[in-house]
Amino acid sequence: MTDDQLLRYSRHILLDEIGIEGQERLLAAHAVIVGAGGLGSPAALYLGAAGVGRITVIDDDTVDLTNLQRQIAHTTDRVGSPKAESIRSAVHAINPEVEVVALRRRADAALLDTLLPGASVVLDCSDNYRTRHLVNAACVRHRVPLVAAAALRFDGQLMVIDPRDATAPCYACVFPPDASFEEEQCATMGVFAPLVGTMGTLQAAEALKLMAKCGQPATHRLMMFDIKRMDWSGMQIGKLADCPVCSNHL
Repeated sequence: MTDDQLLRYSRHILLDEIGIEGQERLLAAHAVIVGAGGLGSPAALYLGAAGVGRITVIDDDTVDLTNLQRQIAHTTDRVGSPKAESIRSAVHAINPEVEVVALRRRADAALLDTLLPGASVVLDCSDNYRTRHLVNAACVRHRVPLVAAAALRFDGQLMVIDPRDATAPCYACVFPPDASFEEEQCATMGVFAPLVGTMGTLQAAEALKLMAKCGQPATHRLMMFDIKRMDWSGMQIGKLADCPVCSNHL
């Protein structure tokens, strides 16, 4: 590391659990963020500030005025700009040495199959059920850790999936891919602004732990947060023997 890097990342380096070796792992890591909205904004900012060497942001949407209530990486003067490029500008304003690849695309299987072989971790910051399952399946195929979160109204959830652990459940073990339900989104149901910031920040924390190899990743658990009551709850989750996604990747 350079002298500037030693100074910039000194507060992480001072942590025995990270140190110079952990920070060097972050500098060499590649994080893929799917979704550049309320969850992706704080996640990208914290990963960039922490010095993750390469961050790929995937989102096909543009910044809208209604986004600015909660999507903190975007600004009023970037309304109408692609969200992925807006996040790249926001990260570079904090840490210009991080490589940020902005892809104005919808995540699909072909794109993920191209990106994931070189990825250290994936953060699912999307806002729909189909994309979550698509990302989960790709991470299982390529054995890349996944940090998934969701937020709606006053409720959030977080799950860490590590396909490298043969005993760890995947997203499909908990939420069946063929489940039929009415999709609810922020655009119609609303969301409390600090909730997405909280959940996106926690995604960054879990991703950094995985990349730096520090702490205990939150696998085998589904964590739920009711910010209205400031109440955390969680449940232990197990791998389904007949999971349609991960049972063949033991």
